[in-house]
Amino acid sequence: MSTMLAARLITAGEPLEIQQVPIPEPAAGEVLVEVESCGLCGTDIHLAVDGDLPVERTPITLGHEAAGTVVQLGAGVNGFAEGDRVAMFPSAVCGHCRFCKVGRESLCEHSKVYGMSRDGGLAQYVAAPAHALFHLPDEIPYDIGSIVTDGVSTPFHALRSRARLCAGETVAVVGCGGLGTHAIMLAKMMGARFIVAIDVQTQALERAAALGADLTVNPAEEDPRKAIREHAGLPGVDVALEFVGGEKTVATALRVLDKAGRAVLVGVGMDKPSLPPLAIFVGKEQAVLGSFGMNRSDIEDLYALIAAGRLDLGKSISARYPLRSVNEALQKLASKDTGVVRLVVEPKRE
Repeated sequence: MSTMLAARLITAGEPLEIQQVPIPEPAAGEVLVEVESCGLCGTDIHLAVDGDLPVERTPITLGHEAAGTVVQLGAGVNGFAEGDRVAMFPSAVCGHCRFCKVGRESLCEHSKVYGMSRDGGLAQYVAAPAHALFHLPDEIPYDIGSIVTDGVSTPFHALRSRARLCAGETVAVVGCGGLGTHAIMLAKMMGARFIVAIDVQTQALERAAALGADLTVNPAEEDPRKAIREHAGLPGVDVALEFVGGEKTVATALRVLDKAGRAVLVGVGMDKPSLPPLAIFVGKEQAVLGSFGMNRSDIEDLYALIAAGRLDLGKSISARYPLRSVNEALQKLASKDTGVVRLVVEPKRE
């Protein structure tokens, strides 16, 4: 067999086309992976539904949360063998720039994001640099392995690497979709003593409470800062995570901070939020931090936690789709259905 099926972006903002294309040949230092599972996320919506993110070329195969089995090795590959279970870093990082050398792959200066700069994992096969692969432990199913690479590691990176959350601290999560839901689970696992979930969707708040949030607040109905004071007896929180990327939600994250609090902004958008009056912001020694993606160590450590039974993501995948139904899955994700945590596409599923 020399060809495969792939979900191709032809025109930004229009449905993906399922096309028969050549199976990629792994270059030197690359491996060919037969894809078992590929997660969908907001980036895919921006590309295939909204059409508001640029791609380097079209047509291009989308999908950057992939896991599968090694079926072919390119020249010079060490550390992997045919039949190995693997997951892919969401982009083909270079491994040698000043950021990759110190383990900050999220800032790689030569990164090639799957689905934006090179063909991704919404296909039966994908080629990937060996140095940007992970061995997937046998205890972890492919679908869970795929969503960890972005949907779980992104909030983990925000909590651990950027917020530097300590056990006993308090956390607010603004926006409780897929990333926010995992942030609540992770904050609880990491020892947060009080977690506040903030969202305008009732179903999202109910899910947040079931997964560990101590207080849920709908900002359309009550002021989150006042609610935290009245219901929790707290002057504010130590860490506020924002997963929406909007001016109002960033303002909410800043408003609920205590003295010395850290607001970590994960949501991406074109809004231009402002700081509180400097007399307040500076006087309280508060901080605003950006958090983009994840580092290799975030994914590796999450796999170790899952394999050890410390983190259960059994409820994280809301539905699974065959490759030919990818547009249906994208539309469901774009509809902001609050019953969705994460959706995956399984190319081998009929």
